[in-house]
Amino acid sequence: MKTLLLLRHAKSSWDDAGLADFDRPLAPRGLKAAPRMGRELAWRRWLPDAALVSPALRTRQTWELVAAELPDPPEAKFAKGIYDASADRLLSEIQKAPKTAGILLVIGHNPGLEDFSGSLASADSEAAALACLREKFPTAALARFVLDGEWNEMRPGAARLTHFLRPGDLR
Repeated sequence: MKTLLLLRHAKSSWDDAGLADFDRPLAPRGLKAAPRMGRELAWRRWLPDAALVSPALRTRQTWELVAAELPDPPEAKFAKGIYDASADRLLSEIQKAPKTAGILLVIGHNPGLEDFSGSLASADSEAAALACLREKFPTAALARFVLDGEWNEMRPGAARLTHFLRPGDLR
C-alpha cells in the first residue's frame, strides 16, 4: 500500500506587484501555517520517503518549513512539471515517483492540485474528507490518499481519500 500526501503551498504574499508569480514568497500567515502542517505530519507519523516540490519560491519555502518539523525529511526533488500543473500533468509526475517510496509528499498549486485530488478520490473515500475537499482546497491544506499498487499504476478514481486537513482545523 502507498500513501500520497498532497499539500498546497502555504499562503503567499502579493505585496510586491512587480514579482513574477513564480517568485512570490510566503506571507506571514503562510510562514505560520507551513510549520504547523509539518508538526501535524510528524505527530501523525505520516513521514514522507520522497518529496516532489514545485520549484516556485512559495512551494520551496513551504517545503523548508515543513521539513524542519520532520524527524528525518527526505531530500526534495524540485520538479518543474509540478508548477502550474494540470491534473493530468500531476498524475504523470507522480507516476514517475520511486518505487521505494511508501509515502510520497507532493507540494503544488491550485487549480491543478484541487482538480487532481478530486479526480483521484475513489468512491470509498472518507465522506467528511471528500466533502471538505470538494468545498475548497485552501492554502496549506493537505489531502491524504492511500492506494494499492505502485505509483506508475495510479489512475483517476484509484485512491481512497482518508483525510483532508486545513491548518485552521488543527489543535
